[in-house]
Amino acid sequence: MTLPFDNSYARLPDRFFAALPPTPVKAPELIRVNDTLAKELGLDPEWLRSGDGISMLAGNHVPDGANPIAQAYAGHQFGGWIPQLGDGRAILLGEVIDQKGQRRDIQLKGSGRTPFSRRGDGRAWLGPVLREYIVSEAMHALGIPTTRALAAVTTGERVQREKGFPGAIVTRVASSHIRVGTFQFFAARNDTEALKLLTSHAIKRHYPEAETALDLLNEVIAAQANLVARWMGVGFIHGVMNTDNMTVSGETIDYGPCAFMDVYHPEKVFSSIDQYGRYAYSRQPDVAVWNLAQLATALLPLIDDNQDQAIEKATEAVNRFPALFREAWLQVFRSKIGLRDAQEGDAELIHLLMDRMAATKADFTNTFRALSDDSARDHFSDPEAFDQWAPAWHARRDRDGSTPEEQARLMQRANPAIIPRNHQIEAAIQAALQEDFAPFHALTEALDAPFAPRRDNDPLTLPPTAEQEVIHTFCGT
Repeated sequence: MTLPFDNSYARLPDRFFAALPPTPVKAPELIRVNDTLAKELGLDPEWLRSGDGISMLAGNHVPDGANPIAQAYAGHQFGGWIPQLGDGRAILLGEVIDQKGQRRDIQLKGSGRTPFSRRGDGRAWLGPVLREYIVSEAMHALGIPTTRALAAVTTGERVQREKGFPGAIVTRVASSHIRVGTFQFFAARNDTEALKLLTSHAIKRHYPEAETALDLLNEVIAAQANLVARWMGVGFIHGVMNTDNMTVSGETIDYGPCAFMDVYHPEKVFSSIDQYGRYAYSRQPDVAVWNLAQLATALLPLIDDNQDQAIEKATEAVNRFPALFREAWLQVFRSKIGLRDAQEGDAELIHLLMDRMAATKADFTNTFRALSDDSARDHFSDPEAFDQWAPAWHARRDRDGSTPEEQARLMQRANPAIIPRNHQIEAAIQAALQEDFAPFHALTEALDAPFAPRRDNDPLTLPPTAEQEVIHTFCGT
């Protein structure tokens, strides 16, 4: 099969990437192909399941038209500056134009060492590959901008972490892999020419109505405000919001120690390496604006020749984020409590509910879902906490420009019945390590319809028991 590659990023100057093929693996075997996504990309799912298709998905065969590269970028990781990062375990095979006319990257993650690997082995083990597949596809089903998973394969090789694990590769699809850290890479080198080329490329690819670097900055700020608000609406915690993990496209990327909350708490952290809570649930908007300030700093030479004026314009742009985020957050959470129009006091009403959820250890997903059938009080350890809040909510609903039936439907569309809970992901991974992929397939397929009603006591709707709870998540590198 010939893939219709059109590799625009690979046509940029050599200093944007390192050109090299994936490192072949010993004995690849298919775990799963995403049929729906394959068809969107104009690819034949049955060919991907064939020997030739699996060979490509494992990096053993580079198809005609591909131009494999590892992209260069830098970044702030937990606030510390690292001048060179880059794709240390990923190879971008190339770009295709999908059935909607949109340009999409096809990348192999876990495909071997690159010049950017530093001390890493360039490989991925099975657990993080399955986690990325499950969570990225669940995010897509939830309607949240995200990279996608086209396929996953095992490699027939062992990957050494704290012990030996089965190796695996996930094929990731994105509208691009251009990051805030990509701009930082060239800004740190005072490479204005490269910054101009990258800016032009990003505008053409993602924001064709933009004309200038300042326009691009404003577009990225708006996209990220919307993205983080939607994360907050499903209780998602990214876990590693470094500048190299923030895309200019506004897609969620790099599902390492990510997690969805069970019991709600605003300071919840899962990532094993986030010891000081920098990337806690409630701090994600603050980190986003911090990251965007780094993008603004990188773009200063292109915003205005006069540095003082460039700083003033960039600062004004970044300062728009809080208002944009608040508007997007309110839109998300109004829907979650069944409100269609906007009225004064809505934010306070929502925060009061969430404060009571935190105080009584209510499950985030189940509590919001239960609002639509008036059973939310059952999810509070102290139901009176809900009872004290409910009258103000009912009064606000009476003032809304919609009927109770419309409000219930709105809440059912805004509040998923199921999410990829940590303990369910972990159970799927542990089964896969015993060569049983049935739980992985079942969980992935169920999460494709997260808003559909589920039967009472469906295991996928239940929070973890104390024995099942997963407290920490890991990067897998």
